[in-house]
Amino acid sequence: MCGFIGIFGEDNCHVVPEVLRGLLSIQHRGQDAAGIITFDEKFHAKKGLGLVRDVFSRKHLERLTGNLAVGHVRYPTVGAGSEGDVQPFWIDFPLGIAMAHNGNVTNFLELKRRYFPERDVHLASECDLEAVLYVFASAITRERNTKITPERVFKAVEEVFQTVRGAYSVVGIIAGHGLFAFRDPYGIKPIIMGKKEGDKHPSFAVASESVVLDVAGFGEKRDIQPGEVLFIDMQRNVHSSRVEKKPHRPCIFELVYFARPDSFLDEVSVYKTRIRLGRALAEKWKRSGLRADVVIPVPESARIAAQSMALELGLPYREGFVKNRYVGRTFIMPGDEIRRDSIRTKLNTIPLEFQGKQVLLVDDSIVRGNTSRQLVLLARRAGAAKVYLASYSPPLRYPCPYGIDMSTKKEFIARGRNEEEIAREIAADAVVYQDLDALEACALKGNPSLEAFCKACFDGKYPTEDVTEAILDAIERERTATRDK
Repeated sequence: MCGFIGIFGEDNCHVVPEVLRGLLSIQHRGQDAAGIITFDEKFHAKKGLGLVRDVFSRKHLERLTGNLAVGHVRYPTVGAGSEGDVQPFWIDFPLGIAMAHNGNVTNFLELKRRYFPERDVHLASECDLEAVLYVFASAITRERNTKITPERVFKAVEEVFQTVRGAYSVVGIIAGHGLFAFRDPYGIKPIIMGKKEGDKHPSFAVASESVVLDVAGFGEKRDIQPGEVLFIDMQRNVHSSRVEKKPHRPCIFELVYFARPDSFLDEVSVYKTRIRLGRALAEKWKRSGLRADVVIPVPESARIAAQSMALELGLPYREGFVKNRYVGRTFIMPGDEIRRDSIRTKLNTIPLEFQGKQVLLVDDSIVRGNTSRQLVLLARRAGAAKVYLASYSPPLRYPCPYGIDMSTKKEFIARGRNEEEIAREIAADAVVYQDLDALEACALKGNPSLEAFCKACFDGKYPTEDVTEAILDAIERERTATRDK
């Protein structure tokens, strides 16, 4: 899961400050690397490993000139996360194209082993964005001496959809021609466009979450539809076409964990969804017959649901954990050892909120169990008489090939275990999970026009037509080998 922003600003202005503000607002989506490409008469780029604040300095801002720009923060699910994999990517010939994406190409290994070698194309990185870039560039430059029109952009993206499988949203620049963006045919990955009026011309932006557009000052927001392509030409005319139509299946885990609570995705408020999830989990808790004295959230993402749950149950809500804000999100950190070390550094307890109490901890999800085990241990050391753990999402049991780092079946603590066995594994007195039907109902309430979500990590039903056991096994082998390196 990554984050991006693309901006087409007013003439004779430099948009890199807005891009930086946007990237800082989605730093939660990727902490491994960051990059920006701008365009005036040529591309200017700065990319590097680390947080946004570590990659960019004043000298970079002074040379990243232009009113067209694409920025990206990366959390790698394909590739080892080396410097060569940092986005955005660009080519200069035969047409200047820069591009960034969020998501995952499910047939990347097949493209890398067969499709590109058959066309004498050598990929320079292990990042699957390169596959999207080269297929798009090859399609749009096939007719060398004709004008770049919206129709040519639409046809190039149509070829991308036919060749490159998976879930991805993309933003990019065609040098001297404008800004483009597109969303995968099932709309699994979010992407939103915004507009703001200027002194002479309007400016446009495209981003992974609506909060990015808020921070950068763009209003008139709308979600790009599944299979839709946008092209904003140099006269700032907005052209769009849905070049492929499939059932819309946005990722439900965005609402559970990844997105900021102040974002809207497909017109669904992340904040209100988490309030509803807390209420639904309270109903499940009431049916369990368990008793608690206090509700304590696991900061940060579980706070909203925990507050809602405590209110519904008539229990005190307390902040029992203090978070070190200088440690990143442990879910998206590579490697179990790094995650365990980060958990120990990340959280400390306020013993007064635990001593002698039956404590109900609320978290957004339980993936590998490392965080949960440490949380339970911390609560017991702080003096809790009983420690219960409630997850406002259902058990995660299936790998996600769409860009969330749940790649290997053996990593899921819930796979092959019931709630009692999971509780024993993490040394809790009991574990309570949200029901899958309740999770989807809470999300759908935010936008009745949506029919369903991608819930594959919970139910194993992959909405795209290409995910097989063989592909899942290949992705698992590739990512395991990458981690071992």
